[in-house]
Amino acid sequence: MENDRELRNKKLLKCSYITIIIFTCLIGALFYRQVIKGKYYKQEAIKQRTTSIRVYPPRGTILDRNSIPLTNRDREEVLFVSKNILNNSEIKNNIKEICNLNDKELDDIINHSDRVIELPIVKDIKKEIEGVIKSEKTLRYSKEKLLSHVIGYVKESENIGVSGVEKIYDNILKMDDKYGTINFQFDGKNRPLKGVATPVLKEEIGYTNSIMLTIDYHIQKIVEKALDKYKSNGAVIVTDTQSGDILAMASRPNIDPENINIKSDKLDNYNKAIHVGYPPASLFKTVVLLSALENNEIILDESFYCKGYEEIGNVKINCHSIKDGGHEKLKINEAFYDSCNSVFIQLGKRLGGKNIIKTAKKLGFGSNVDIELAGEIKGSLPQGDELLGPSVGNISIGQGKILVTPLQITNMMMIIANDGIEKDISIFKGFVTNNGSIVKKGRREEPKKVVSKLYTDIIKDYMKEVVTKGTAKGYVSLEGIGGAAGKTGTAQAMFNGKEVKHGWFSGFYPKDNPKYVITVLVEEGNSGGRSAGPIFNDIAEEIYTIGK
Repeated sequence: MENDRELRNKKLLKCSYITIIIFTCLIGALFYRQVIKGKYYKQEAIKQRTTSIRVYPPRGTILDRNSIPLTNRDREEVLFVSKNILNNSEIKNNIKEICNLNDKELDDIINHSDRVIELPIVKDIKKEIEGVIKSEKTLRYSKEKLLSHVIGYVKESENIGVSGVEKIYDNILKMDDKYGTINFQFDGKNRPLKGVATPVLKEEIGYTNSIMLTIDYHIQKIVEKALDKYKSNGAVIVTDTQSGDILAMASRPNIDPENINIKSDKLDNYNKAIHVGYPPASLFKTVVLLSALENNEIILDESFYCKGYEEIGNVKINCHSIKDGGHEKLKINEAFYDSCNSVFIQLGKRLGGKNIIKTAKKLGFGSNVDIELAGEIKGSLPQGDELLGPSVGNISIGQGKILVTPLQITNMMMIIANDGIEKDISIFKGFVTNNGSIVKKGRREEPKKVVSKLYTDIIKDYMKEVVTKGTAKGYVSLEGIGGAAGKTGTAQAMFNGKEVKHGWFSGFYPKDNPKYVITVLVEEGNSGGRSAGPIFNDIAEEIYTIGK
């Protein structure tokens, strides 16, 4: 009996120990969850009933030279709609009317969305709808699509710059993905409670997250408007003659940075101002003329004769005057402004290919101009045996193995306009803080003398005659606002598998005290005067009109 009681007591004591241990463990676990890990589990619970929607791009702003935003500029009103409330037919019909969507369009959006659907507002909202939040969203890229090839685009899912300025300065522009979001919290029935906007930028004042370019927003608009007016593919560059700042750069066809992957023609994605090489055609006669002057291979009042073609070895190269029996007797200035192939091939024979290419390199051809944009090509110049024999004929008129970019042509024209001084052309002005201060300016090389002013003065006079007497007459004028000077070019090339002509006009305005250099390339155009000249003229006139 005594033993049975003792045994029961031991069992009760053992059970008590076990119960104490269990309760201790439970209390410990509860303490761990509620106190030690309480904050963590609370955050996890909030995460499960929270959806974040972006209303501001997680990247710094790209600005023009006057602090006008080129990105993060446009805003649009949008609806954020809880997906589950669209089971209500009345609410769904209201949404369709506000957003101007039909059943199929809305259903497609629903089927490809998470808990919250973003929809553009087309019509005014007459009354508040439960489960629907109206907000303003900032777009990364402007609806104007200005400067698209230069700005580039971003792989949105990873917030990584893929091309253009977005790529080159990705480390400066990139911000935390949490910035610029609206957090939607849902109740137990998966209905939205409210939308709370988190701070878009919470860094301390002076934080560097933006880029300032040398681009002038208003001149960029003028350039793109002119290209669209003439429905021209190609490129345009406008530079400030004194500073070397690029004020505008445009390429056509344009791209939509928001839908870059839908483009079928990859060439459209290239910035044709720097990524594609073209034969310079008669623009290269500027190089040949300069080479002849530097090598004393010409007397300015010397007479030449054009019979409509020129033979070099066993090759015959026509002049555009062949249909009229040639230009006949003419001076070098006349050969320049009327773009006579025969005379320039005669000069080329005197000079030889090596001398011409030596001068071309002095003017920057065959090298990168280097404006800190990725992918700029060097173009190509003939070398070795390509400088000998009949090849000299093609070199003399800017054909054959010579390929240049519009940026390189601009660099050459800048040297002519600046009396033989090469200015460092740039598109990057500096890094900018979020309070507008420039904290680091772009690097610039010192100007350097590369050509004698004596020779550039002669070339400038001849370029003025191109406009008043020659191949640009009737297409470029500007006499009432200071006049213009420049050179045309009509390049024969293979393009997209067929033989085409590309039209060039590059020049400066005003003609006597150049303020701007403008280069226009029109793909698959006509003569340089006809296809590129009017675009140059319109751009210069519009720049004058806005008081620049």
